[in-house]
Amino acid sequence: MISKIEHIGIAVQDLKKSTELFTLLLGKTPYKKEIVESEGVETVFFELGETKIELLGSIKTDSPIAKFLEKKGEGIHHIAFATDNITNEIKRLQENQFQLIQNNPKEGADNKIISFLHPKSTNSVLVELCMDKSE
Repeated sequence: MISKIEHIGIAVQDLKKSTELFTLLLGKTPYKKEIVESEGVETVFFELGETKIELLGSIKTDSPIAKFLEKKGEGIHHIAFATDNITNEIKRLQENQFQLIQNNPKEGADNKIISFLHPKSTNSVLVELCMDKSE
């Protein structure tokens, strides 16, 4: 089952400037910076209680984030929900007619296993499912 909002992903043009902006806005420094080569992104994470803010900057011109920024500009890219069993959650959602972008979970940032639901089946919101790798 989905247990909470894990993080909100925000696509940004300039990760350094956006990190400085969110550091001032939130009054805290990020706890993690990471490159996810497979997605062509560099990420920066801020913790806010049980929820996180993930800033996403493109490191490849053909990455999903680069395409998003080109089409829509900076802003909220996705909302991520935590689950303790991503395989069961994918199956449950497919049985309920949700369309997935990929049917098999894959490695993501921040020590997570992830899978995305297509916005066509979630009121135009890109939804990410996340599970800690340790679970």
